Amino acid sequence: MIDYDIARENMIESQVRPNGITDARLIDAMAEIPREVFVPEDIKSLAYMDEDVPLSVGSDGRKRHLMEPMAFARLLQAAAIQPDECVLDIGCAAGYSSAVLSRLAQLVVAVEEDADLAEAANQNLLRLQINNVAVFNTSMHEGHRAEAPYDVIVLNGRAGEIPDSLLSQLADGGRLVAVVGDTDTAQAMVYTKTGDVTAPRYAFDASIPSLPGFEKADPGFVF
Repeated sequence: MIDYDIARENMIESQVRPNGITDARLIDAMAEIPREVFVPEDIKSLAYMDEDVPLSVGSDGRKRHLMEPMAFARLLQAAAIQPDECVLDIGCAAGYSSAVLSRLAQLVVAVEEDADLAEAANQNLLRLQINNVAVFNTSMHEGHRAEAPYDVIVLNGRAGEIPDSLLSQLADGGRLVAVVGDTDTAQAMVYTKTGDVTAPRYAFDASIPSLPGFEKADPGFVF
């Protein structure tokens, strides 16, 4: 029988703190939220492993994962989320990212286009009595304009490129954080909006699974 409280503490001490995570609020959130709740029953033993955890395969055959703790923590720390901010969580899957974000922000709008995962996210968040997250079963690529603009946008997976449809939903001074690239090892980037200009900044290298629907556009045939 796995003691998940001990596993969670070990995750913090062996994967989070040693990798430059100093944000006390983020560490507390990850130490509090039971990651195992968001993992399928038959692989709960993998919940705190130092790797991406497979969650499901959608009807379109595309795989979904729970991002490894270290990369996830570094991405959120780079976002510098403040307690009074509103966050758009893209690809929330079964809701773990949204649960952690709920401890950092005032409001979290979570978008998940897989209907089964969106329902699981709702049930998991309800089970943990988290009431500042709204989950929407809609296109991840399009975000959720009804609640825009957002102070922070988080992508839960590697993107070939960041669509303008999401960048346009940032507030002035807002940040979008994502791992960007079309190879296994890619770059975590912070996109900051100032007025009408959005500028990217490199944060760190990461190797995480791609997020379906965010593949780099094919430029087509060029003469």
